[in-house]
Amino acid sequence: MSYQNGIMTGCLQHPRLDGKEEFHSLSQMVLLLDGLMDLENCPNPPPPFIFPEISSGEGEEVFRIQILFREHYTWQGRLVWQKENREYVFHSAIELIQLLDEILAG
Repeated sequence: MSYQNGIMTGCLQHPRLDGKEEFHSLSQMVLLLDGLMDLENCPNPPPPFIFPEISSGEGEEVFRIQILFREHYTWQGRLVWQKENREYVFHSAIELIQLLDEILAG
């Protein structure tokens, strides 16, 4: 929903969640994703990459994150930037955070 001075706020949607789960920092987003992966017993096998209809408001961006592997407390997966229809591969949670920062700060 917003990204200012490296601080991201947004909503996380997942089939296991009732509605949207708001987060107010990148670390909170990472912890929410990690908890969802625990529920899914990720990566055995990774959850499907779901493309529900999500609309963004003015100034908002929509990203789809799929964690394909989670080993030794790191993640590998892909990030899709819906607005630009671009896909990025990441090899760690840190790389995911860097990608989001580059996109949103740019």
